Amino acid sequence: MNIHSDYSQRVVVNSNDLPWVPSPELGVERRMLERHGDELAKATSIVRYQPGSQFKSHRHDYGEEILVLDGVFSDETGDYPAGSYIMNPPGSSHTPHSEQGCTLFVKLRHLGSDSLEREVIDTKTASWYQGLVPGLMVMPLMQQGTGSTLVRWAPQTYFNPHKHYGGEEIFVVDGVFEDEHGRYPAGTWIRSPHMSLHQPFSKEGCTIFVKTGHLLD
Repeated sequence: MNIHSDYSQRVVVNSNDLPWVPSPELGVERRMLERHGDELAKATSIVRYQPGSQFKSHRHDYGEEILVLDGVFSDETGDYPAGSYIMNPPGSSHTPHSEQGCTLFVKLRHLGSDSLEREVIDTKTASWYQGLVPGLMVMPLMQQGTGSTLVRWAPQTYFNPHKHYGGEEIFVVDGVFEDEHGRYPAGTWIRSPHMSLHQPFSKEGCTIFVKTGHLLD
């Protein structure tokens, strides 16, 4: 299965408009944003666990990133409420479940050998740092390899025009993100190819998950 598998193309998807597709495990469903392969796929998805559902033990040969959007996600290492960020490195394994249910933003099979140690961040309590323009705050997430970042935009924040070496991927966590190409409410996923150009801003304010430099393959 190939969904938005051409990295040379810009893609914009409002995940709220996509159907929930059942996974092999009862009570676990996915909205597929991009996918390269069948069940063992390089993929970006919104994943929903119904209360009491679980996924069988599995190994992540090329790693996994998770941002918990709502509810509480769990595995044998602990419980992770909304706002938790988890990076499971290549070669790791776990048995995920959720007692009360949860919704996740998940990236699978895209990490390299430079991502060695598991990382967990509570974004509700971690520090924000001043960005490159007034009104912009950043929170580094993955510290290894091609890192991921949360970026918070105060209302009426405008950034400089810039190009994306190695591309850029954005998921709008809350608020409304904008650029000259359009307006992107919460739940929107944007993938911009290598050396694409834009001038982003937010009139209303927003929080976005950003990953850059990983779209050269």
